[in-house]
Amino acid sequence: MVNKIVGWLVLVPLCALLIAFALANRQLVSINVNPFVQPVEGDTAGYGIPLFVVLYVVLLVGVLLGGVASWFAQGAHRRSERHWRREAQVLSHELESQRRSSQAGSGQQAEVDDLLELR
Repeated sequence: MVNKIVGWLVLVPLCALLIAFALANRQLVSINVNPFVQPVEGDTAGYGIPLFVVLYVVLLVGVLLGGVASWFAQGAHRRSERHWRREAQVLSHELESQRRSSQAGSGQQAEVDDLLELR
C-alpha cells in the first residue's frame, strides 16, 4: 500500500512535468542524422518533428540501451544462480531419497541426520 502511494506521489508530478515540457517545446525542428551533409535551411519546405518528440525518443532509446546493457552485464550472475539452484535441488532430492531409504531402518535415521547435521 505504501509503495502505491509513494509511486503515485512520484509518478503524478513527473507526468505533469513531462506534459508541461511537451507543451512548452512544440516548435518543429529538422533532424539530420548524417554529420557530413549540410543542415537544411529553415526557409526550405520540408518536414519537421516537434522538439519534445525528439527528446522523448532519445530518452526512451537511452533507457532501453541501459536495460539491455545491464541485462548482459548480469548474465554471469544469472548463470551462477541457475547453477546453485540446480545443485540445491539435486541435494534436496538426494536428502529425501536418503530419508526414504532410512525409513525402513529407523535407527539409521538419526545417523543420517547426524551426518548431515540436521539435528
